[in-house]
Amino acid sequence: MSTQELFVAAACKSLRTGRKSLSASQCLELAAQVSAVDVGLKPALLYDSNGACATQVQRYLSSLQSLQLVSKSLVTLDLSGNSLIINATAVKSNLKQVVDDDSVAVINVCHLLEKPIITDSQRGKLKSIIQELMLHLEGFLQLGEADEPLCVWEQSEDWNLCTVFGLLLGYPVTYWFDQVKSFENCLSMTPLTVFMASAEWQVAGKGHRCCLYSFSVPAALQQETQSKLENWQLCLQERFEQQEFLKDLSISQSSVTLPSVCL
Repeated sequence: MSTQELFVAAACKSLRTGRKSLSASQCLELAAQVSAVDVGLKPALLYDSNGACATQVQRYLSSLQSLQLVSKSLVTLDLSGNSLIINATAVKSNLKQVVDDDSVAVINVCHLLEKPIITDSQRGKLKSIIQELMLHLEGFLQLGEADEPLCVWEQSEDWNLCTVFGLLLGYPVTYWFDQVKSFENCLSMTPLTVFMASAEWQVAGKGHRCCLYSFSVPAALQQETQSKLENWQLCLQERFEQQEFLKDLSISQSSVTLPSVCL
C-alpha cells in the first residue's frame, strides 16, 4: 500500500462513527494536518472531522505510529470531551513561551462591551491554567501511557475553552469572555482580519494544500497586536524551513464582517 492508502485505511478503520467513515479526501486532509503537528509546524490539532471520541482518535494515532508514519511525540488530549492531537514537545515549548515572553494577546470579547479590547486582567488565571496543563502533560508522559488519551475533565470545568484552544493551537491572539455571565460575544458586525497559513503536503502529490492556521483579529486591534502577529509569522517561517514534508508556505489575510461570530 502507498503512504496515502495507509493514512486513509487507518482513518477509515479507527474513526468510523456508526456505519459512516470519513471520505478519502477527509482522511488525506486529516493526515496532512497530523503530519504538520508531527513536524512541529503547529503545536496541536483540534479534531472536528466527525463525532469520533478521544479513544478512537488515539486508536488512529497509535495506528499511524505503529506504521511509523508519525512519531511517538504525538499524544491525544481529551479536554472536556474535545479531542486534540498534540505534539508534546511543541506544546510545552509554546506554552512556556506564552508564560515567559507574553507572546499571546488576550482579547476580551464579552457581550457587555461595545467593542473588543485587549485585556491583561486574565494573565494570572491563564498562567495558572498553563501550569496545570503542563503538570498533567508531564505526569502523563512520565507514566508512559501513550496508548490512552490524556483526559482533563474535572479540572477544566471552570476554564474558558475558547481561550485555552487558542493557546494550545499556537495562535498569537486568543479570545476571552466571562462564561459565567454569558457565552455570547461582542464580535457581531465587527470588522475582523482573518489570517490564514497554508502549505502543500508532499505525500498527497502536487496541488494538495492544507490549512495550517486560521484565526481572526478585530481590525481595530491589529496595530496593537502587530508585534505578536509578526513574531508568530517569523517563527512559523523558521519552523517551516526546518522540515521537508510540506512545501510552498503561504500566509494571507482577508477582511470579514459577520452578523454573528460563534467562538
